[in-house]
Amino acid sequence: MKILSMALLALAGLTATAQAHEVWVERDGTGPARIYLGEPADVLPEGGDPEFEKLNAPKLVPASKAAQTRKAGYIEVAAPAGDVRVIDDSVFAPWGEDGKKEGVIYYARAGRTEAKAGLPLEIVPTAANADSFTLVRDGRPVPAAKLTVISPDKWTKELVTDAQGRVTLPIKAKGRFIVTASQEEKGDLTLANQKVATLYHIATLTFVND
Repeated sequence: MKILSMALLALAGLTATAQAHEVWVERDGTGPARIYLGEPADVLPEGGDPEFEKLNAPKLVPASKAAQTRKAGYIEVAAPAGDVRVIDDSVFAPWGEDGKKEGVIYYARAGRTEAKAGLPLEIVPTAANADSFTLVRDGRPVPAAKLTVISPDKWTKELVTDAQGRVTLPIKAKGRFIVTASQEEKGDLTLANQKVATLYHIATLTFVND
């Protein structure tokens, strides 16, 4: 019984970790993209988040053969000019018992110059460099969805999209903002060649307000 309880606690901990963590991308100007795994509302520990070692195969969208260099706490990769998009469905392997397994897919974007989506779940500016955004899932806006905005000084605020899937961010400070959103999907699903009953789709957007 004690072993079973410990196993259940471990699974609960993994669920919480997967949902609390995000993959996000930072880019300065036209320099290389930096891909992170962690909790963006917290100060990143020296050397990176404890789970950073699980970030092994982020994929740029569109696909790129550019070399990925592992740094202290992030992965660096050259990317074409413009907004950068990344998807990763391999950070955490599906967890839980058969028939009830759960999994997570991360989507990340850096930049707000393109008013269009390129990922299955994406936070998209309504116009180039706009302060208003639409949460888009599979090409459609998502109404009544919760988004969290994290300011450069780690101040956070939760917002809810309107009937058109839009929010306007309270952008005042200068520096890098991070916006996060998640969607839960249930059904007869597959991730990493395993059957899962629940998929967590977690998206981030970062941009610099000058």
